[in-house]
Amino acid sequence: MKVIALNGSPRLIGNTSNILHEMSDELEKEGIETEHVQLYSMSLTPCNDCRSCEIRGDGRCILEDDGLNGIVDMMREADGVILASPCYYGACSSQMKVFLERAGMILEKGDRGLRRKVGGAVVVNAHEGGSMVYSQLAYWMLRNQMLVCGSLPASVVTALNSPQYQGDREGMRGVVGLAKEMAWAISRLNGL
Repeated sequence: MKVIALNGSPRLIGNTSNILHEMSDELEKEGIETEHVQLYSMSLTPCNDCRSCEIRGDGRCILEDDGLNGIVDMMREADGVILASPCYYGACSSQMKVFLERAGMILEKGDRGLRRKVGGAVVVNAHEGGSMVYSQLAYWMLRNQMLVCGSLPASVVTALNSPQYQGDREGMRGVVGLAKEMAWAISRLNGL
């Protein structure tokens, strides 16, 4: 069993990355492998709505050189997906947004390859806007017909500079709760 964790933060060792590592530890306790993808290490080209993916119908973007198709293939093979982003001016990071637009288009016009995969959203915000980003990520997963797990409290962590995430005990309780809910759902879907 495997989960792909997409990190939309430009910081390699920031709050979002550290939170994903803690979440991975929780998933591994349940026997679920986690692979991290750092979106900012890629030069993703924005979607121009060319609709080539619709014409081709093969679930791939015509822009083959920037790695997006490879990430989507990894997600198709996984049992679950975590979308994690900091909140930048009330929305997800620009790199996450580019990914969501292009990946969403090829999945919708192609094979709907994330249908019935388990999903979860993690957000880091300094002051405000976290619930907006959480909704943005959850909506994307729902539109892709994923089984979206939640937690109580929501997995929205308040922090500015790392490791401030550790100070938000309620937010981190939500992150751990999300990991446990995802592990439960993935195990059940795999007949365990």
